[in-house]
Amino acid sequence: MKLELRGITKVFGPLVANDNINLTIEPGEIHALLGENGAGKSTLMNVLYGLYQPDGGEILIDDKPVRFRGPGDAVAAGIGMVHQHFMLVPVFSVAESVALGYEPTGPLGIINKAKAGKLVNELSARFGFDINPRAIVEDLPVGAQQRVEIIKALSREAKVLILDEPTAVLTPQETDELMDIMVQLKEAGTSIVFITHKLREVRAVADRITVIRRGKVVGEASPESTEKELASQMVGRPVSLDVEKDEPDLGEVGLSVNDLSVVSEDGQTLLDRVSLDVRKGEIVCVAGVQGNGQTELAEAILGNIEPNSGSVKISGEDLAKFTIKERLQNHGLGFVPEDRSTDGMIASFTIAENMILDQYDQKPFAKGINMKPDVIEKHAEKLRDTFDVRVTSIHDPISTLSGGNAQKAILARELSRPLEALVASQPTRGLDVGSIEFVYKRIVEERDNHTAVLVISTELDEVDALADRIAVMYRGKIVGIVPAGTPRSVLGLMMAGVPLEEAQEQASDETLRIEEVD
Repeated sequence: MKLELRGITKVFGPLVANDNINLTIEPGEIHALLGENGAGKSTLMNVLYGLYQPDGGEILIDDKPVRFRGPGDAVAAGIGMVHQHFMLVPVFSVAESVALGYEPTGPLGIINKAKAGKLVNELSARFGFDINPRAIVEDLPVGAQQRVEIIKALSREAKVLILDEPTAVLTPQETDELMDIMVQLKEAGTSIVFITHKLREVRAVADRITVIRRGKVVGEASPESTEKELASQMVGRPVSLDVEKDEPDLGEVGLSVNDLSVVSEDGQTLLDRVSLDVRKGEIVCVAGVQGNGQTELAEAILGNIEPNSGSVKISGEDLAKFTIKERLQNHGLGFVPEDRSTDGMIASFTIAENMILDQYDQKPFAKGINMKPDVIEKHAEKLRDTFDVRVTSIHDPISTLSGGNAQKAILARELSRPLEALVASQPTRGLDVGSIEFVYKRIVEERDNHTAVLVISTELDEVDALADRIAVMYRGKIVGIVPAGTPRSVLGLMMAGVPLEEAQEQASDETLRIEEVD
């Protein structure tokens, strides 16, 4: 089936998300749609899938115009979509999830679960998915849940399969398995639209690459293109993907987490006796699939979550009795939250005001109960220039900034005072390659200022670039702490819960053996 988008335009108020986009998906190809977060890739695919109605342009299948009033029309036309956030019912079985909305029925309209299970078995066997139709969705690992979504699309006889950021929640091994599945689907005649911002994966599996920037198609690229060439096309200028840093100059322990446990109100263990030391002058990266306790670890260090047991210390001082404000103002803690919009800024406040959120009542920005607008303005202008925060005016609301510039403003605020320890959680999430390049540079500079730096990231490329040591988390525990340069095959197994020694034994390259470090 040949699929063509001609002149697709989608507008949300003043924002032009898709601007006259042309795209052709040939039969039996893997076509990568490459672009930064916010470039318009997912919006375009949501138009194709019938979730959005285009404000201009048309969709053609085998050269005939079609109109999709909803996803049901797209599915009927042979288009399936696996969303970044899975559309599965956690308490349903695999067979029930696959059949939902298209349930096979027997006499009296009763759902024929055996027929649904047989369909799952057939598709699972055909593509080597190894999925039990009776398994409950919430009991399956993330990679298996994704395969259930693919089975669901294939069961509707999808001829074009859209995969929206499919590797965002996968371990490296699960990512490799997904790539193999994509190749199998292509060889069976299914066309795949692969939406991603990850350069390594595009080069590994795509037949063709279309690059989108700021809602427009800016060109096509070859899978033989280098990562630097692809990054430059995405951003519109040359960028460096390499992080230059010297060997760490290690000092005393700056941040210490000892035997930290957090249990939720419903009795779920979120952190399970986590212990971790970060020395001044080093970057320790916490790696793991999202949802394995990393968020709770950061929040417990900040003081936003009270642990059930254990301690957090900065330069040897226990923080248990101190408030969040005291930790930030008086004890040298810098904190970059994973959700900048909700936890990192106040959207209605000006850029200048946001740059002093954790210092607003301190000298030199205040005297008694009175703030000093002139001092605050000069401070904001200095940070704007130093951190290249591109603004029209520092008096504009911070909500007017792009994601990259808002992140720079938050980073500027946190690094504008002397720190003992910096915790940066998902510091480049949603940023373009150019902004990522800048953030990496500033984090390394802070390490070189002899600050203890803890970076929490789900991106292994980021971990590779920044880490002096790597702590891997799985289900609230630290599986192991390993040196920078540890093979991805080992890290991937650890991210799936395999202990370090077993991960070493299972890793494909047996010559690259490592020892656990303290």
